Amino acid sequence: MHELLTTLSTYGYIALFLYSLGGGFFGMIAAGALSYMGKMDIKISMLVVFFANYLGDMILFYMARYNKQMIAPYMKNHRRKFALSHMLVRKYGDFAVFLQKFVYGVKTLVPIAMGLSKYSFVKFGVLNAPASALFVLFFGLLSYKGGEHIVSIFGRLKDDPWIMPLILLSLIALIWFYFSKAAKKK
Repeated sequence: MHELLTTLSTYGYIALFLYSLGGGFFGMIAAGALSYMGKMDIKISMLVVFFANYLGDMILFYMARYNKQMIAPYMKNHRRKFALSHMLVRKYGDFAVFLQKFVYGVKTLVPIAMGLSKYSFVKFGVLNAPASALFVLFFGLLSYKGGEHIVSIFGRLKDDPWIMPLILLSLIALIWFYFSKAAKKK
């Protein structure tokens, strides 16, 4: 365990940046808990996640706008999820940029849906900055302030390893149920 914490202290920010290019929710929670433990710095972690999260969404938007051939195979496999993303964009407009940061499962799809539409790249970039900052502030501070509880939960999971697969299966089932209901034809 000590070796893992030493490795995280050394390479944690690089791993956090790479992970946060695709979202960063669990990375920000882990960084907050590690910052609480004194293994990482919360301010640096939040800056890393902010820049990676912002950059990741901008890359997705750009690829959807200018490299549609690269996105096409992915779209073919996830038509219903893209339909849900388009509905979110139509229903909530500019607010969808903020909303997508907090809705697990559509975080990568909304920037792609906006990139495929006629949404302004500059406008998306301007709205994406405060949305990324809000995301980082909310989950970073929440996980840092709740670090004691997060550490105790992982201590409990260490004692009862059967709980984690149960939680993961429940979470996957809940997400699948949500998307199957949300993406059904009406």
